Amino acid sequence: MPNKKRPKVYVTRKLPEPVETRMRELFDTELNIDDTPRTQHELVAAMQTVDVLVPTVTDRIDAAMIAQAGPNLKLIANFGNGTDNIDVIAASDRGIAVTNTPNVLSEDTADMTMALILAVPRRLTEGARILAESGQWSGWSPTWMLGRRIWGKRLGIIGMGRIGAAVARRAKAFGLSIHYHNRNRVHPDTEEELEATYWDSLDQMLARVDIVSVNCPSTPATFHLLSARRLDLLRSEAYIVNTARGGIIDEAALIKNLQAGKIAGAGLDVFEHEPAVNPKFIRLAEEGKVVMLPHMGSATMEGRIDMGEKVIINIRTVFDGHRPPDRVLPGI
Repeated sequence: MPNKKRPKVYVTRKLPEPVETRMRELFDTELNIDDTPRTQHELVAAMQTVDVLVPTVTDRIDAAMIAQAGPNLKLIANFGNGTDNIDVIAASDRGIAVTNTPNVLSEDTADMTMALILAVPRRLTEGARILAESGQWSGWSPTWMLGRRIWGKRLGIIGMGRIGAAVARRAKAFGLSIHYHNRNRVHPDTEEELEATYWDSLDQMLARVDIVSVNCPSTPATFHLLSARRLDLLRSEAYIVNTARGGIIDEAALIKNLQAGKIAGAGLDVFEHEPAVNPKFIRLAEEGKVVMLPHMGSATMEGRIDMGEKVIINIRTVFDGHRPPDRVLPGI
């Protein structure tokens, strides 16, 4: 690709070295060397001069910012699976394409979901903390650090897409019975493979399962999908795991139910107001009722490189005059 025809690309966060190197080879790319989050002013300034903006899920690109974009901005190539951080409608109205990086993080996120499904009932972080922080372990006891068995329990998956199905396959191998709620019922072959039970009513499923795994996308329709009313449907022995988006759960209601013992525990990789974490969650973690992770469900080197390759393909496709393979359309 001749230098004079190279699109000017602005990358908002530090990416894996192989991705950055390839982007520099192919495009006129400005990198974020020290990984400092860009301010709204810096993002707008970039959007006024570049051909392509490569934001991440932590960069909010709203309609007001898009309205200030320069005439050369043709593509917002999101480094992430979701695009809830971008006003896709406003971008479309300005003739700016939006792309994402789907279908590369399913296995990584499913691994982390399964890790939390194991960690919360079996009190793994509590045990690790006792050795690492206090060192006061007096030895094995038949009644000390008792958790809950997951074999034979019912897992209720909210969102049986690629990640949800990957979670189900792992959970089935651990002896969990698979239940799920989805906008649409999955293919009969998938149901048969997973021996999965479909629930059209989320309320009915929640009242019957032992562990809930949140794996649905973040949309206006799923905001606080697990509301205070729905969380009250869970049995006191139930656990909830969220590796999707924090806003899908009403955090205030979840905290209240955990404090009251109405829910046995929670494993959370995402939070409603990231990077801020409600201090009450920290206290609950200290009490052993919550396992918290800093949004690292998809954080593998392989996954991040795969995401970068998708960004590169989307950019090259647009500037070759074709429709990018991962274009996100308004309302979809």
